[in-house]
Amino acid sequence: MNAGKSALFNALTGQTSSIVDKTPGTTTDPVRKIFEIEGSGPVTLIDTGGIDDEKTPLGRRRVKKAAAVTEQIDLAILVFTDNVFGVYEQKLADSFRKKKIPFFLVHGKNDLTPLKKQIPSAETAVFSIKNPGKEKIFSLIKKHLAASSAPKNLLDGLVQEGEEILLVTPIDASAPEGRLILPQVQTLRAALDKNAVTIVAQPAQLKNALKNKNFKLVITDSQVFAEVAKIVPQKTPLTSFSMLLAHAHANFADMVKGAKKLDGLKDGDKILILESCTHTINSCIDIGRVKIPALIKKYTGKKLDFTVVAGLDALPEDLSSYALAVQCGGCMATERQLANRLGDALDAGLAITNYGMAIAYCNGIFDRVLKSLL
Repeated sequence: MNAGKSALFNALTGQTSSIVDKTPGTTTDPVRKIFEIEGSGPVTLIDTGGIDDEKTPLGRRRVKKAAAVTEQIDLAILVFTDNVFGVYEQKLADSFRKKKIPFFLVHGKNDLTPLKKQIPSAETAVFSIKNPGKEKIFSLIKKHLAASSAPKNLLDGLVQEGEEILLVTPIDASAPEGRLILPQVQTLRAALDKNAVTIVAQPAQLKNALKNKNFKLVITDSQVFAEVAKIVPQKTPLTSFSMLLAHAHANFADMVKGAKKLDGLKDGDKILILESCTHTINSCIDIGRVKIPALIKKYTGKKLDFTVVAGLDALPEDLSSYALAVQCGGCMATERQLANRLGDALDAGLAITNYGMAIAYCNGIFDRVLKSLL
């Protein structure tokens, strides 16, 4: 506590997002701020409470919140002060190494107590409000992010320069007002980076868009998978935005295997629906809470129990009581966040799949659309 984390947070974001006070324990819940770092793109910086706040029940809850953040990050900045790198700091450093989270150190309040020596095996920058030293800190952020998360193009191995692809993007009641959903935007950017030619159409214009065209790949919103599959010729590779996102993640093979678990479900089985974003719930059209459960129930003919875990909330403690977890596309989560969440499920022996795969499987087109990604 009181090492200067919030002052550093405000200095890096250029805004007063966290309250700074000399009173230890000022920061309670983690504070998040999305901003752009030139050369790295958009990042989410998270300011946590101190991990030595264990004297009271409230303090212990703050520590638990801070510890939970380590399941969500691609890089850690460990702030210490007064030249004291003690038990708490070492415990954090050991935890980062165990979880393979890259990190570096910042010696806070360096104007009051200058850093006397470097900490072995960790790069260290210094910070104070009077002399922030942000250039070195940003340099270390970019260095470690580049080393830990080399970006992967969603269309790697699927589309080459100059080839044409078709994106089927319904603009219906479930579409966000005035914009495309993030997986569609990400796919469009991936196509532009590949120098591919991209045509975007709604389902009603699909037949016309396909005339006299030999598309390398057709990518559709999963919700209209069945409708689109009837129109797109069998010879044309077809997949969905959700399956494309799954293909880019490390657990793709596990998700393919998990989809086949749908055939073995029994009455009373419990299924987890894992959302990686938070949004207002429409009781009629919500894809994860309404449409997918209804589709799985219809396909299996079984009485099933569905539990939804939204955002980055913790999974239920007893995963052994669940038969299957169905993860959304994960466009709002990082590779590490998805790996941690799905890794916990797999470690508990729980089968996993994703929205697009479940929809394709229940509509009898799973083998066809999977072939397009292999």
